[in-house]
Amino acid sequence: MGAFDKAKDKAEQAKGRAKEKIGDATDNESLENEGRAEQLKGRAKEEWHDLKEEGGDKLHDAKEHLTDRHRGDRR
Repeated sequence: MGAFDKAKDKAEQAKGRAKEKIGDATDNESLENEGRAEQLKGRAKEEWHDLKEEGGDKLHDAKEHLTDRHRGDRR
């Protein structure tokens, strides 16, 4: 995952935690729930970026393996 994406996802989670705490402190259930939702959204995006990167890595490895076999380099 790119550093920029990771920072955005972490920032979204931090913003959500802050909203949740403020909502809890002020008995604002709506704000508290909004904060929880932002945290969940940030974690989901982070997981998506991780899976996307892992898939790209596996695809790259498979292409290298096939290219090496095509050249006759058996590993």
